[in-house]
Amino acid sequence: MKVGIPSEISPNELRVAATPKTVKRLQKQGFEVQIQKGAGVKANFSDKEFEEAGAKIVNTASDIYGGSDIVLKVKEPTTEEVGMMKEGLVLLSYLWPAQNPDLLKKLAEKKVNAIAMDAIPRISRAQKMDVLSSMANIAGYRAVIEGSFHFGRFLNGQITAAGKVDPAKILVIGAGVAGLAAIGAANSLGAIVRAFDTRKEVAEQIESMGAQFLTVEINEDGATSSGYSKEMSKEFIEAEMKLFLEQAKEVDIVITTAQIPGKPAPKLWMDYHVAAMKPGSVVVDLAASTGGNCALTKNGEVYTTPNGVTMVGKLNQLPNQASQLYGNNLCHLLDDMGKNEKWKIDMEDAVVSRAMVTHNGKVNWPPAPLQVSPTAGGGAKKTVAPTAEETKANDAEIARKKAVSTVISIAVVGALLLLVGAFAPSAFIQHFTVFVLAIFVGWQVITNVSHSLHTPLMAVTNAISGIIVTGGLLQTKNDIGNIMTILASVGILIASINIVGGFVVTHRMLKMFKK
Repeated sequence: MKVGIPSEISPNELRVAATPKTVKRLQKQGFEVQIQKGAGVKANFSDKEFEEAGAKIVNTASDIYGGSDIVLKVKEPTTEEVGMMKEGLVLLSYLWPAQNPDLLKKLAEKKVNAIAMDAIPRISRAQKMDVLSSMANIAGYRAVIEGSFHFGRFLNGQITAAGKVDPAKILVIGAGVAGLAAIGAANSLGAIVRAFDTRKEVAEQIESMGAQFLTVEINEDGATSSGYSKEMSKEFIEAEMKLFLEQAKEVDIVITTAQIPGKPAPKLWMDYHVAAMKPGSVVVDLAASTGGNCALTKNGEVYTTPNGVTMVGKLNQLPNQASQLYGNNLCHLLDDMGKNEKWKIDMEDAVVSRAMVTHNGKVNWPPAPLQVSPTAGGGAKKTVAPTAEETKANDAEIARKKAVSTVISIAVVGALLLLVGAFAPSAFIQHFTVFVLAIFVGWQVITNVSHSLHTPLMAVTNAISGIIVTGGLLQTKNDIGNIMTILASVGILIASINIVGGFVVTHRMLKMFKK
C-alpha cells in the first residue's frame, strides 16, 4: 500500500505529517511512502532527507491524492484538495468534525474513509495515538518560553553581588496536558508556580509538578467522565473570578489552557483582571484559536495593553518537534490497524470506529459512546445514583460483612495458634511469637510510609528485606557447615539482591522526573 504526504496549503501551518524518521518506520510497517516536493521545508526537513530515508518525491498534490491508498495530513483539507481525492482513499488528518459538517459531507460524497486524528478517544490504549495531548505538551512548554521572552526578566530568584532578584510568579489556569507541561517547564526555570483547575482530582498532579494548587472554598468538582471540565455553578464562577482578581495583582505571567472540544473557549481572565496586573506582566492564551480564555486576546497577535500588559495570542509551533510527534502518533495508529497485507479498517475497533468520521460514503459522526460495561443486549449498562437511604443501608451491610469476616479470621488464627501450641516445642513457640509480632509491627510501619518519601516498591520490599538481612546476620555462626548458617546466608543473599534491585528501579523512576 502507498502512503502519501502532501504539502500543507495554509501559510500558517508549518508542520508536516511525516519526518525522515517516521518515513523509515512506515516502510518497516510495510508501506511504500511518497511525499510532495517541498512538503517538509517549513519544518526544516529537506527533500534530500526524505529521499535518503526511502521516500519517493512527487511534484504535485494531485499525484499524492490520486496515487496513494492512505494520505497523512495535518490541517483539514480544502474543497480543492477533496476534489483531488480518489474513491476509497483513507485520510488521516485533523478534521474537527463537530465544527465542519459540510467537510464531512463532501468527504462522504467522494467515498473517502476519513479518520479525524483530533477525535481519537481518550482511553488507555489510544494514548500513543492522541495527537491533542502531543501538541498540547508542546504548547504548554512553549507558552512558558514565550511568556519568559516577553516578560524580559529572570524567572528564577538570584542573590548576587549586584543585588537580589525575586523569582517570577506564574499562574497556570487549567491542569490538563498543556497546563502540566507549562507547570513543569516553569518550575524547572525556577519560577514560583501556582495553578488552578476546577477538577479536584488534579490537585496531586499539580503539587507533584512543584506548583501550588489554588482553589475556592465552594465544595464543587468540575471533573467529568470524558476527562474535560464541566460548566460550574454561578456561585463557583463568582468565587473563581474573585480568586483570579487577587492573583492578578501578584503574578507576573498568566498562562491559560482551558478548551472545550467543539465549543468556544470559556472566558476566564476578564478585562478587569488584565487591568489589575502590573505593567510588564504577560498573558499567554493557549486557547486563542477558539476564541481565547482571556477577554482581550487577539488570535494570531501579540500586543501590549494601555496598562503595559503583553497579550500573547500566537505561539511558535516548534514545527520540527511537532511534526516528529504528530508523525509518531500517525504511525502508532497505522500500526494498530495492522501491518502489510493484514492492514484493514476494523469498524469493531473502539478507536477506529470513533475516529472514522466518514466510512463507505456515509458520515459516521457523532460516534456511539464508549460502553461502560457490556450487557446482554450489547448496549452500555446504565448506572443510577443510589438514594441516601440506600447508601446508608449499603454502608451498614458492608460494615456487618467486615465485622463477620474479622471475627471468622480471628477464630481461625486462634485455632491454629492453639493447635501449634499443643504440639510444638516451647522454643518454637517463642520464636513464632516474635515472628508474628514482627509481621504485625512491620506491616503497621511500612503501610504508613508516605509515598512522597518512598516509592511503594522501595518502602515495602526494601524495608522487609532489611529485616530479613538483620535476622539472617543474627542466625549465622562461625561453623560454615552448620545448616542454620547456610540457610541464613542464602536468605541474606536473596534479600540483598532484592534491596539492590529496589534501589536501582527506584533510581530509574526518579530519573524520569529529572531534566
